[in-house]
Amino acid sequence: MKKYRLRTFTVCACVSLISACVTSTVDEMTFNEPTEGIGDSSVVILGRRHSSDYETEPDFVACVGDHITSYDNSIRVIDELEFLNALYPWFEPRTAPLYPDNIEQLLQQKPVADKMLALKLEYLIWLDGSTVRTEGAGSMACSFNGCFGFGTWGHDANYEATIWDFTDQAEVGQVNTSASGQSYMPAVIIPIPIIAPVQGAACDGIGDQLLEFLSSKY
Repeated sequence: MKKYRLRTFTVCACVSLISACVTSTVDEMTFNEPTEGIGDSSVVILGRRHSSDYETEPDFVACVGDHITSYDNSIRVIDELEFLNALYPWFEPRTAPLYPDNIEQLLQQKPVADKMLALKLEYLIWLDGSTVRTEGAGSMACSFNGCFGFGTWGHDANYEATIWDFTDQAEVGQVNTSASGQSYMPAVIIPIPIIAPVQGAACDGIGDQLLEFLSSKY
């Protein structure tokens, strides 16, 4: 029986003595969720890189994987680069499957099917999105005596995780997260950057929801 769940929540985290706030929102929709975790099966998390104007950052992909294994080390998350090398060239940007309907066709390739079986791959999670810098304000002047002034700028992070089940050859969930924050740089002789951890908040938000899907502990 399919299960449907949609959650939306907002978190504001402040860091340092001068607050650099991050607001994060997560939407989740999952169905056919594992009831007792994924056992000895594995999961791989891949970043989408089909667009010409951005790529899903490899460090964000690694962050989500690290978040999952740090809270449940029984979950085997295959390293992205290891997986891409093992399945070359089927998951390169121009050849990677775009839709769940492509799974059956992909598994008809014997080298792919054999490698998936050897890896015990149960779920493939696509991460799509990026973190971008928004407009800033303020000014700063520097001389031999140091720097003086104040600057501020923002970052917006928007990511979507799509969960594919390789056994059922179907999409079984989506998690969307967005985070925004304002960073500051006051300068009295020495500039002191106070960075809002926007990408980290997005990583935690999406990682927590994926844990609820994959782990028997949540």
